[in-house]
Amino acid sequence: MDIKISASILNADVNRLEQEIASVSDSVDWIHVDVMDNHFVPNLSFGTNVLESLAKKKIKPLDVHLMIENPDKWALDFVAAGADSVTFHYEAAEDPTKLIKEIHALKSRVGLAIKPNTSLADVKEFLSDIDVLLVMTVEPGFGGQAFMNKMLDKVREARSITNDKNLKMWIQVDGGIGLQTIEQAAQAGADFIVVGSAAFSTADPGKAMQDLRELAVKSLSI
Repeated sequence: MDIKISASILNADVNRLEQEIASVSDSVDWIHVDVMDNHFVPNLSFGTNVLESLAKKKIKPLDVHLMIENPDKWALDFVAAGADSVTFHYEAAEDPTKLIKEIHALKSRVGLAIKPNTSLADVKEFLSDIDVLLVMTVEPGFGGQAFMNKMLDKVREARSITNDKNLKMWIQVDGGIGLQTIEQAAQAGADFIVVGSAAFSTADPGKAMQDLRELAVKSLSI
């Protein structure tokens, strides 16, 4: 299993965002952009203007996580702005099947996110059609929250389905990932891991990201 690391800029210093991204660019595979509308979650963050600016720099592929109401209306705007992968919430979408097809039609990867209280059974019908399943390991909305260990059962179940059906879907985890939790996430079957505060709160985010990747990879050989 190949481990992919995505750096969440939600925890970066937005006043020096370009430098923050540059500090981790050699240590990560993707840049994770959390989009929040202060409705679906009680926080407000980046929009298409920030995404367009990052896309023009072509530093890393952009992994966009939409924590917004009515993604059916807005998701395609983020593809147009330069997202390489767009993940929307099952709980917010009016017609997930239609939206998955629309995003794919624009040649973007598409992900489906589920909140902690949403079961995997609720989204099983979509798993063969998506590129990423995002299992939230905290309640969406804010960085720096404590990892919810009970979500690992959901990750294990998703990995079992992926292996049994030979799906090409990546299993992503987001929330509370750090030195104490990244090994657990990887061992449970997550192969697309979002890291934010555990790296950007350190003096050397790039080294922190690399150390976390090494822990995740090493855990798979135990």
